[in-house]
Amino acid sequence: MPEGDTVWQAARRLHEALAGRPLTRSDLRVPKYATADLTGRHVLDVTPRGKHLLTRVEGGLTLHSHLRMDGTWKVYAHDQRWTGGPAHQIRAILGNTDRTAVGYRLPVLELLRTADEHKAVGHLGPDLLGPDWNPERALANLLEDPSRELGEALLDQRNLAGIGNVFKSELCFLLGATPWLPVGALPADRAVHLPALAKKLLEANRDRPIRNTTGRRGQDLFVYGRAPRPCLRCRTSIRVADQGDGSRERPTYWCPHCQTGPTPGPRRRAPSGHPGTSRRTTN
Repeated sequence: MPEGDTVWQAARRLHEALAGRPLTRSDLRVPKYATADLTGRHVLDVTPRGKHLLTRVEGGLTLHSHLRMDGTWKVYAHDQRWTGGPAHQIRAILGNTDRTAVGYRLPVLELLRTADEHKAVGHLGPDLLGPDWNPERALANLLEDPSRELGEALLDQRNLAGIGNVFKSELCFLLGATPWLPVGALPADRAVHLPALAKKLLEANRDRPIRNTTGRRGQDLFVYGRAPRPCLRCRTSIRVADQGDGSRERPTYWCPHCQTGPTPGPRRRAPSGHPGTSRRTTN
């Protein structure tokens, strides 16, 4: 799933391609908006909000999209062949005389009044890469349910917006805590630095084509996607298991030596070597 840094990059590409120009092509391929026509309207801006994208056009309208697992926006030159997938996967086309943005496999696509954007993103906590970032509020949100597992609390976009499964695993490693540790059990000296550390990681990666949390070339991530390879710090084998409520479990990686706290029982263990990569797949 794309995370806040990847969505920020997507918003920047769309903004550079579309903002300030009138649309000469508009095609929303979802039944509810099949007859909607935005041609002739100027695109005002494309703004990321956590993992959401808000494309604002004149006339007080916003096209809201969310990529979830497989969605992507690709930008093409006027005469460039589209390569994002088969035509039946296209959900949106926005174009001007120079560039065309094509949204593939978008699970969420809705046209709403700009004044009603809060209905789509108002539930989100402070955005790690947004102007509303508030570390004190983010920390208070995380600690509101002290018994909740740290990994799950980090993924809850109502606490702070932008963290996905990769940054969840990497943050827990850097904090020295397993993702199953109750968030209230995180030592206070680490908890107070958690929001700043999360922001630092996302900001450092929003301009990178390949995500890196280690500062090492060729060794991009500490734990995510690395089971059962040795930990970059202690050489202990990295482990992987599913974390979630059963209906939405995600592969979670940790070092059993560098990270302290509860770990899952055998029934929750996922196969080692679960595919994971630092390379981005969203354009």
